[in-house]
Amino acid sequence: MIDRASLETLFEGAPRFLDRLEAAGPFESPDLLFHVARDIAHAMPEDEQIELIDAHPRLGAPPGTVSRLSYTEQGYDRATATPRDVAAELERLNDAYEARHGFRYCVFVAGRPREALLPDMAVAIDADRTTELHRALDAVVDIAIDRHGKLTAR
Repeated sequence: MIDRASLETLFEGAPRFLDRLEAAGPFESPDLLFHVARDIAHAMPEDEQIELIDAHPRLGAPPGTVSRLSYTEQGYDRATATPRDVAAELERLNDAYEARHGFRYCVFVAGRPREALLPDMAVAIDADRTTELHRALDAVVDIAIDRHGKLTAR
């Protein structure tokens, strides 16, 4: 069984989502947990969906403002620094995306460098808002699945 503190780590907080997920448990397996998490995320009212997405930091957020897991996922633990032009472009794209959609761009980074994320992020700005909302919710769950796998592999 996964406790509340572990769920907070996996999902970066989002208390109303976590309340719903806890109420649906306990779960017989991690697979069932994440299946139910995805269903809950997609079924919640939009304000709770946005709370869940926005619990994750912006891509390129200052390293001191992100969780330990986000720090690693965003590559701050690697020796290479983000070039200034990439950091500026991330900032511009984050601003444009949030202005258009009303929530953060959330994506499963999967170890890719930040510059590799820019083309998809640019395209997402002009994507359908509902499609983006659902894509971001799936990304939140995919990130949690990956985190769980890494934390339990130790």
